[in-house]
Amino acid sequence: MLALPEIQALRLLSRDGRLLFGARVVRLFAYGALAVVLALYLAQLGLGERQIGLVLSLTLAGDAAISFGIAGVADRIGRRCMLLAGAGLMIGAGVAFALTSNPLLLTLAGIVGTISPSGAEVGPFLSIEQAVLPQTAPDRHRTQVFAWYNLAGSLATACGALFGGGLAQALQRSGLAPLASYRAIVIIYGLLGGVLALLFARLSPAAEAPGRQQPSRAAVAQFGLRRSRAVVLRLAALFMLDAFAGGLVVQSLIAYWFRQKYGVEPAALGAIFFGANLLAGISALAAARVAARFGLVNTMVWTHLPSNVLLILVPLMPSLALAVAVLLVRFSISQMDVPTRQSYTMAVVDPDERSAAAAVTTIARTAAVALAPAITGALLSVGLLSTPFVLAGGLKIVYDLLLYRSFRRIRPQEER
Repeated sequence: MLALPEIQALRLLSRDGRLLFGARVVRLFAYGALAVVLALYLAQLGLGERQIGLVLSLTLAGDAAISFGIAGVADRIGRRCMLLAGAGLMIGAGVAFALTSNPLLLTLAGIVGTISPSGAEVGPFLSIEQAVLPQTAPDRHRTQVFAWYNLAGSLATACGALFGGGLAQALQRSGLAPLASYRAIVIIYGLLGGVLALLFARLSPAAEAPGRQQPSRAAVAQFGLRRSRAVVLRLAALFMLDAFAGGLVVQSLIAYWFRQKYGVEPAALGAIFFGANLLAGISALAAARVAARFGLVNTMVWTHLPSNVLLILVPLMPSLALAVAVLLVRFSISQMDVPTRQSYTMAVVDPDERSAAAAVTTIARTAAVALAPAITGALLSVGLLSTPFVLAGGLKIVYDLLLYRSFRRIRPQEER
């Protein structure tokens, strides 16, 4: 049963907090549905493995650039306005991907729009929402709020993956060509961007930055950071390493790997990632309780290390069943660092710098992720199927050890 603090965290959420939870559910459902079929869709359009990897990398690079532009001015222009702009880019990307098969146009649409190859957050949404969430509930419930926020996203991604894979296979069995079945998912993705816009339009002025004002020239030069600048930039550098490693095995490419190695059908891929994201979501709530006992940094590191060993073992398994089992066990602990990481970042910076801190760390992660899929595509094209998993797991272990060494003595207020 859920403990009282977890339940209280939800009950104390403001109306804006509930709207942000709803927006995350819609967005991550769309991301999960698309991630299962995106690489398969690009392959049906005639792109090779190197081209698929390059398109996904450039798409993530575009997401990072757009995030920097939108999230960086959100506190000054308005968070609600910038969230609506992000929803518009998601709609545009869905429409463009559905209408063209030209690799160049697809790449341009991916760069300018908002597309998630990984099933995880992309674009400006996360950094802005992370800054708003601490304003929607008391500080003592901050980690629980982020835990529920990540649980909601993981469950939505899981359902989206199940829906996307199942719908694509059902359409194919009804006689529709694979390309058309995958395009249907892309169209749904764009429509869900419209739902997202409707939710953001209902946010109140309380979601805006406290005491919003024009930043000084010095603050702009330092990404809007002042007293917290050194800590945030150190965190961002480490998060980049972790994100780059994760980008080597984004969900779209893992789905493609299962398809190539074992011939797994789209519906089965959807079921695999439904289970994976369901376990990841449940672990988010466990992370809040573990962090309350052992601390945020300890929880981030000591749950992440074994998950990275499991990631290395996935391609070494002798059968599909064992590979799926190891992947699921890995997901059951691999995301426990996410709500703790978000809560820790918000806790060690000043309240008026939270939006900037969230933007810098999120953009750093997205930019690092963008470099990785092209490398994975190149490795897959020459038959090195296991290498991305081993490389990703090894780099993530290095990240964990560096994070622990650098931040184990920097504690948030509630742990002092």
